[in-house]
Amino acid sequence: MASHKSAWKRHLQSEKRRARNRTVKSALKTQVKKAREEIAGGKVSPVAGEVKAAVSVIAKAKSSGALHWRTAARRMSRLMKQAAKGGGTNAASATEKPKRTARAPKAAKKA
Repeated sequence: MASHKSAWKRHLQSEKRRARNRTVKSALKTQVKKAREEIAGGKVSPVAGEVKAAVSVIAKAKSSGALHWRTAARRMSRLMKQAAKGGGTNAASATEKPKRTARAPKAAKKA
């Protein structure tokens, strides 16, 4: 426990921030869950509906400081990628990179 006034004040401030961040993160998780259910249902557009709302909530959590900016970017990217894929449909196969084939061994250098 805090032993002086300024430490006690910091403790109270951190409790307030923690409570606020918990509500923000909980709402974020709920919205992302709804978006993933919509994606799994197959009725999804990356720019409309629950996906758009989830991306918005993630961006707000980032701007409030509840999420680190890289974490927010990663979550938005993964969600948009799933939405573009269409929840397991074969729509993204055209955009996938071709798999690399094994290279032929290099010729030995002549000395």
